[in-house]
Amino acid sequence: MAERAEALSHGWGRVLVAVYAVFAVASTGRSLVQLGTKADEAPLAYTLSLVAALVYVAATTCLLVGGRRGWWAALVAVAVEAVGVLAVGTLSYVSPELFPDRTVWSHFGQGYGFLPLVLPFLGIAWLRHTRWVAAGPGAPEGRSPQG
Repeated sequence: MAERAEALSHGWGRVLVAVYAVFAVASTGRSLVQLGTKADEAPLAYTLSLVAALVYVAATTCLLVGGRRGWWAALVAVAVEAVGVLAVGTLSYVSPELFPDRTVWSHFGQGYGFLPLVLPFLGIAWLRHTRWVAAGPGAPEGRSPQG
């Protein structure tokens, strides 16, 4: 059972968890500084940036925890992330006045090399690859997290 609980953070899942952790720290720090020093300049943008940070923290934690609950919670976090980056990215082009400063999801993560746009889809791909972890005892035999 320990192998299944750890499966989400094995293989290239470790790299994914590391990237999520970096984004969690970076976006949390940036959003808190922005909200603390100039919240009146772009309150919606900076608040959405904090929401993004919380989603990254949740995804990182769930991928590390693993197991059935961790898998499902990670799926929810990554799905929220995908919807968030697409919605905020679109909104930042449609109503640029709401985003006078770059945030993690504005312009589809342009300020972060578009990695925020790609990351949730990598997360979904990894979760799909490890979906047997959530399946429990009836999962196909012989399937490892790497293949």
